[in-house]
Amino acid sequence: MIIRSPAFQDRSCMSDPAPLSLHVPAPSVRPGDRPDFSGVHIPRAGTVPRPPVDVAPEEIRDHAYTIIRVLNRDAEAVGPWAGSLSDEEALQGLRDMMKVRVFDARMLMAQRQGKTSFYMQCLGEEAIACAFQKALAPGDMNFPTYRQQGLLIAGGYPLVDMMNQIFSNDADPLHGRQLPIMYSARSHGFFSISGNLGTQYVQAVGWAMASAIKGDTKIAAGWIGDGSTAESDFHAALVFASTYKAPVVLNIVNNQWAISTFQGIARGGAGTFAARGHGFGIPALRVDGNDYLAVHAVAKWAAERARRNLGPTLVEYVTYRVAAHSTSDDPSAYRPKTESDAWPLGDPIERLKNHLVARGVWSDARHAQYNAEVEAEVLAAQREAEGHGTLHSGGKPSVRDMFEGVYRDMPPHLVRQRRQAGV
Repeated sequence: MIIRSPAFQDRSCMSDPAPLSLHVPAPSVRPGDRPDFSGVHIPRAGTVPRPPVDVAPEEIRDHAYTIIRVLNRDAEAVGPWAGSLSDEEALQGLRDMMKVRVFDARMLMAQRQGKTSFYMQCLGEEAIACAFQKALAPGDMNFPTYRQQGLLIAGGYPLVDMMNQIFSNDADPLHGRQLPIMYSARSHGFFSISGNLGTQYVQAVGWAMASAIKGDTKIAAGWIGDGSTAESDFHAALVFASTYKAPVVLNIVNNQWAISTFQGIARGGAGTFAARGHGFGIPALRVDGNDYLAVHAVAKWAAERARRNLGPTLVEYVTYRVAAHSTSDDPSAYRPKTESDAWPLGDPIERLKNHLVARGVWSDARHAQYNAEVEAEVLAAQREAEGHGTLHSGGKPSVRDMFEGVYRDMPPHLVRQRRQAGV
C-alpha cells in the first residue's frame, strides 16, 4: 500500500500549472518612438558625499545607486568632489577632448573613403578616457576596450602612429597584425586591445597582482562596456580583485547600448552595474561620464585607493553612445534617431567649455580658433600617415612580419612557410 503525505496529496490534486516563460528585457522605446530617459535618476550636482579614501566598502553602498556630479546646470563646479583640477588643467582636458573628437571625425571620413576597413568613434564619451588618463602616473597600465582612444591622445601619443595603425601601412607600429583601432603602446601604458570582449578585465587584475608581488608602485586599470559585463571574465576579475585586494581600478563604461542591444540585457536585476561590486566587497561608485571634472575626481580617488594598498574600486560611468557602435553598425535599426539629443547629461565638451567660459579663462572665439587649429593638426597628421600608405594604396607591412614577434624560437613548420613565402 502506498501512503502519501498530505503535502504530496495536495500537489497531486492541483490543476495543471501554466506553461513556464522567460522574461526578455526590452528597451522602453524603439525606432520611431519618442526618446524617454525618465528612468535615469540624476541627482543635483554636488550632493553626493566624497568619502575618505580609506572608507570601508559597506559604508558607501549608496554610491553604487546615485551619480557623482560636479558641474551643475549653471556650469559651476560644486560640491565635495570639485577642486581636483586647476583651470589650466581643465583647459588641457578640454583641448584633449576636442582633439579626440576631430580625430574621430577624420578617421570616420577616411573609412567612408575606403582608406581603412573599420573605425569606431567615442562620440559623446570623450571625457571618460581623457580625464581618467590624467589621474594615472607614468608606468601605470590600462587594459582598454576599443573606445578609449582618449587615453592615448590625452597621454601625448603621436597621432601619426595611431593613423598608421588604422591604415595598416608600412609604418604601422604593429606591422598590420591588429584590426584597425586596436592599438598597443606599452610605453604609454596602453595594453594591446583585444577583439574578444571582457578578456582584458582579468588581465588587468593579473597585471596589478604581479605589480604587487614584485613590490612595485604601478597600478592597473581595466575597462569594459556595459554589454560585456555579461561575460564570465567580468565576474572572474572581480573574484580575484576582491580576494587578493589587487591594486586596480575596474571601469565600466555604461553608454546605454551594446552593438544592438540596450544595457538592460547585461544588467539583469542588479539595478546598476556598479552594484555588482557589493557582492564582492568592492567599493563601487557611479559617476556622470559626461562631466570631465567628476570623472577626474573619481578616477583620482580610486587610483589613490589602489596606490595605498586599499584594493580595487569598481566605477560605472553613466554616459551615452552618440555614434554608431562602429562603421559596420546602423543604430537607426534599434533606437530612435533623436535619442542622443534627449540624453539628459548633455555633451561633455560643451559642458566643460561652458564652465571655463564662465570662469573667464576661455571664450567662444578662442574655442572656435582652437578647434580650427586642431583640425589643421589632425589633417596634417593624416597626410603624413597617408604618405606611408592606406588600405588600398601605398606601402604595406612586410609579409615577413607575420612570422615575427610570436615565438622566441620559431617552430620548424613556420620556418618552412616563411622560406616558401620568400621572406
